Amino acid sequence: MRKFVERALHKLSKLDLDQIRSILGDLARENERLEVVLDSMNDGVFVVDTDGVLIMNNKAGERLLPLKPAETDSSRIWNVIRDDQIAAFIEKTVQDQDSLRDREFTLDSSGSVRVLSVSVLPLVQNGKIEGTLLHVEDVSEKRAREARLRRAESLASLTTLAAGVAHEIKNPLGSIGIHLQLVNKVLDASESSEAETLREYLEVIAEEVDRLNSIVVDFLFAVRPMDIQLQDSDLNELIQEMVDFVGYELNAADIELALDLDDTVPSMCLDEKYFKQVLINLIKNAIHAMPDGGELRISTENRGDEVLLRVRDTGIGMSSDVIHKIFEPYYTTRDDGSGIGLTLVYKIIREHMGDIAVASEEGKGSTFTVSLPVPQREQHLIGWNGDTT
Repeated sequence: MRKFVERALHKLSKLDLDQIRSILGDLARENERLEVVLDSMNDGVFVVDTDGVLIMNNKAGERLLPLKPAETDSSRIWNVIRDDQIAAFIEKTVQDQDSLRDREFTLDSSGSVRVLSVSVLPLVQNGKIEGTLLHVEDVSEKRAREARLRRAESLASLTTLAAGVAHEIKNPLGSIGIHLQLVNKVLDASESSEAETLREYLEVIAEEVDRLNSIVVDFLFAVRPMDIQLQDSDLNELIQEMVDFVGYELNAADIELALDLDDTVPSMCLDEKYFKQVLINLIKNAIHAMPDGGELRISTENRGDEVLLRVRDTGIGMSSDVIHKIFEPYYTTRDDGSGIGLTLVYKIIREHMGDIAVASEEGKGSTFTVSLPVPQREQHLIGWNGDTT
């Protein structure tokens, strides 16, 4: 571009007005194209001269690194940058030719935390430094992904360790259970007056062993990687099967069941073994939430690209604090709860590429809403009337 301008100026006296207009038009279009390219970038770009005065910047730069109004046209950039840390870094790097030319800054404004990577680069033209180029990149999501990956790796190691410990606990529990049975047989053959009292003690121990064993089994199920085996499944049919399975418990708890199953729900890709666990846990959670009876309503809804499963109860409800913790491991509001059930539900739903949300009001009940993606081939079939013409 510079050589083009120099040649044009050299021949300026020989050019007519139309040729000059054409050259100026080319220059204007080239400059406009450069501005469009810069403004299309997600990263911020600032160009300053050798005195540190801002020459130009793109829109992303204004968004990522807001500037204060310049007092004069010759205000140096570090005097108009709002963040003092970034301003000091740029000033030191530019003036002292500091070797540290890249640095990350964590900004907290209006409750939103951002991580910015700021690079200071010399602007070289014809072998001579003509100014400085500032490059600003928002690396917040990148750093968040790295942090999530580190947590996942740490969790994987912890999970392996925890599974090993749980397995080692399970073995002696089994041995204790066997020996309790042997002791009971000895007591059955004994004529001791204290035999009945000892049986009561042993019964308590046996119940506690069973409870511990159940906790360990649930824990192992929660921490072990899931081998999801997807297959075409009828969601409504699975719901009906699980409702029939817990029918006695519903009647015993004086709970009225209402089913509202959308018959347009397409065939879903589910692991039936795991998804039955989801349904059982959600239904039993609803039963426990209605100690004095009530209504359990289970519904499905076809939304085209997703299917919704809702499990609503008219139970005691939950506070907002409980809702925020409801899917955390070992969090429970019941004295006899393990705190694993809803954690398993969440894990299984996520393994199915779905999501789960809960809405609740204390004293009025709760609604768990599961959203599951419809298989792509089923989405294409929705609304098709069979006409191939």
